[in-house]
Amino acid sequence: MECQDRSGASIRALYIVLVFFLPLLVDSGGNAGAQSATLMVRALATGDVVMKDWLRLLWRECSVALALGVTMAVAVALLGAMRGGWNVSMVVASSMLIIVLIGSLIGMSLPFLFSRLRMDPAVASGPLITSIADAAGVLVYFGIASVILGL
Repeated sequence: MECQDRSGASIRALYIVLVFFLPLLVDSGGNAGAQSATLMVRALATGDVVMKDWLRLLWRECSVALALGVTMAVAVALLGAMRGGWNVSMVVASSMLIIVLIGSLIGMSLPFLFSRLRMDPAVASGPLITSIADAAGVLVYFGIASVILGL
């Protein structure tokens, strides 16, 4: 007998559907983080921002990331509904929103952190940001899936 979740869906089928969305979700967080890092490194290098601007920029970055995350969540929710039903749609949409937000915040914060540690903010480059954001994205995605789908 095949194992089933609370909604009666096959666990194996749910895992396959979840893995289908994994690259899209984690890459979105990494890309958002890399873009935020690029903007922050440039702003720090040109002197457009300084350490005391961090809290103001945090608020602005959260606003932009939430708008981007909501837009992307709506798009991926539709695909999730078609591929795996409404439960999967809720998982991928909420994951997308949170992953994009986390990726953007990591990308914005690391250049400031490196600057604070008297290191070159450019060290917070694309590969570092995307690796951290990707790892966080995997944890967020499967954590949300575990809660919503009862896996």
